[in-house]
Amino acid sequence: MSDTQPNGDRNKINGVARPASDTQPNGDRNSNIWAPWRMEYIDSLDTSSGIGDGCFLCSHAEDTEADAVNHILWRGKRCMAMLNRFPYTAGHSMVAPYEHIASPSDLDDETTLEMMRMTADLQKLLVKAVRAEGFNIGMNLGRCAGAGLPGHLHIHIVPRWAGDTNFMPVLGKVRVIPQMLDEMYELLGKTAAELDLPRQLS
Repeated sequence: MSDTQPNGDRNKINGVARPASDTQPNGDRNSNIWAPWRMEYIDSLDTSSGIGDGCFLCSHAEDTEADAVNHILWRGKRCMAMLNRFPYTAGHSMVAPYEHIASPSDLDDETTLEMMRMTADLQKLLVKAVRAEGFNIGMNLGRCAGAGLPGHLHIHIVPRWAGDTNFMPVLGKVRVIPQMLDEMYELLGKTAAELDLPRQLS
């Protein structure tokens, strides 16, 4: 399948819409785009830091029978990797420890190593699966820093392409359709098997 569609159609990579190219005028590239499905995320933000129904990461960690439903890509000894349910870009993923910990300073060495190994594996996976040309990888610590779930640490792995906008705004000219999550989950699972990922810690 060709990487691009005929003129007038949105460019795609492995069936996933990609951002506009650098040849697009700056005025168009910086246009706003509506992502109303993210209101479900905003409305569901936990206002406490305690463990319970408000922490979906704790729920996902405990419910090992629903990994496909929760889009858990893989599990390690201490951490899990998953697709973000409310993505900024196609393939937006996260790595989180099973333990409800708010700060990286509270992580033990084994958990820290596993989180970084999973992050590196996800980066490699997304380069292959969606041909990501760059990444924003990082953590939001504290509500004032943009953390939607400040009580449970997690790393964001956000694929980027030439011609997209900056890190946090939704990409111009591309709608991230939540119905595509299952398709993306299948694609990443298949590609991970081809790449023999994740790597296992000894």
